[in-house]
Amino acid sequence: MGRRGRACVVVLGDFGRSPRMQYHALSLARQASLEVDVVAYGGSKPHKAVLEQSSIHIHEMKHWPRTLQWLPKPLTLLVKPVFQFVALLWFLCLKIPPPDVFIVQNPPSVPTLVVVRWASWLRKAALIVDWHNFGYTLLKLSLGNSSPFVAVYHWLEKHYGKMADGSFCVTRAMQQELAQNWGISATVLYDRPPEFFHPASLVEKHELFCRLSKSLSLPPGVHDCISYGGLTGGSHETPFTILTGSEILLKENRPALIVSSTSWTPDEDFSILLEAAVMYDRRVAAILREEDTTDREVLWKEMNDGRKYPYPRLLFIITGKGPEKEKYEEKIRALDLKRVAFRTMWLSAEDYPLLLGSADLGVCLHTSSSGLDLPMKVVDMFGCGLPVCAVSYSCIGELVEAHRNGLLFSTSSELADELLMLLKDFPNNSNELNSLRNGAVASTTWANEWEEQAKPLLMEVISKKTG
Repeated sequence: MGRRGRACVVVLGDFGRSPRMQYHALSLARQASLEVDVVAYGGSKPHKAVLEQSSIHIHEMKHWPRTLQWLPKPLTLLVKPVFQFVALLWFLCLKIPPPDVFIVQNPPSVPTLVVVRWASWLRKAALIVDWHNFGYTLLKLSLGNSSPFVAVYHWLEKHYGKMADGSFCVTRAMQQELAQNWGISATVLYDRPPEFFHPASLVEKHELFCRLSKSLSLPPGVHDCISYGGLTGGSHETPFTILTGSEILLKENRPALIVSSTSWTPDEDFSILLEAAVMYDRRVAAILREEDTTDREVLWKEMNDGRKYPYPRLLFIITGKGPEKEKYEEKIRALDLKRVAFRTMWLSAEDYPLLLGSADLGVCLHTSSSGLDLPMKVVDMFGCGLPVCAVSYSCIGELVEAHRNGLLFSTSSELADELLMLLKDFPNNSNELNSLRNGAVASTTWANEWEEQAKPLLMEVISKKTG
């Protein structure tokens, strides 16, 4: 495919935290038989499938220097794009071999779209923009609607986006917006889970929880409903599983494991989840007619000794990195809960799918700055057969179908109600949760979606450029 047999994937961000672009690179190598150069920032480790693919070559750019992070924000907004412009142009025009096609993630749009457009012209290559969201809407979150920077950013994003030879986007709603208001014809390429997202086996669950034992622990002298009485018995016991002889069993009184992945940014209001957790804790106590003065450690001892309640303990594992993480960790530490515990962690690209495949429920707080993109974390959850409670917004229905593969909520009270409904009589008689789990199994994979939607456009733009 193409006279050069080469493609370049461009991400002005941490490639290890850009799963969709990792999957593009894999598909370009496996399904289009191309050599693939990835130009991106380093940081997080990509999935081992990417690292082990001999046709993928990763070129890491240098980050914005720490010595310049003291600059005032208005000056940073001017100087940083210039620094990124020069670095990216050098990589795309001089560092890597000339490709047949550039595929660039948007956002960020500035200076990315400008540089890649120039590079595609200089190197006589095709350009495909993969629209994940609109960059100017993200900038509005921090600068406000009236900022001149937002207006300039919007113009550049639209002007250079229209210059691409082809475009992908993540929803039908975004496709319509691009066609009507931007003059861009885009192919919908839905996020789909790759083959390494699947329900975890009992052995995989037990081994994962053993590996995570340190992350599940609390500092000495600090306890909650999960850590009370000691978390594990070495490699034989975890909060969820126990090894008896050669057989691994799920504990009857295990907590419900709820996973939420977040970038800890303003477009995900994490306080909704904290408030819902408090409401769940209090509502269960009210249903069971427990006194407010009931000693927590008495309850924890009963739970640890195997007593079952109509509503389970909840363990929320929150994965991800981002600017607001420490703020919310402080709020979590201030909570006084009897039946709910939180853990925050960052997992390897190999362990993250196993965690999703081991969980009982997912929670998504993504609302989208544009209202036109979909959360990839939910796609990953469905790949593992994990049902989801998700914040409701304009196009989420393209992914989450209420009462088939998940539930939608708008307030913390609604989320608390859903937790009570889904987890009553957990783990053996939570029929509504089991019904959602059956509907959450992904119907297709990324490889199939890419073959049907992306590959034809890729072949078309390359043939036009080289024909």
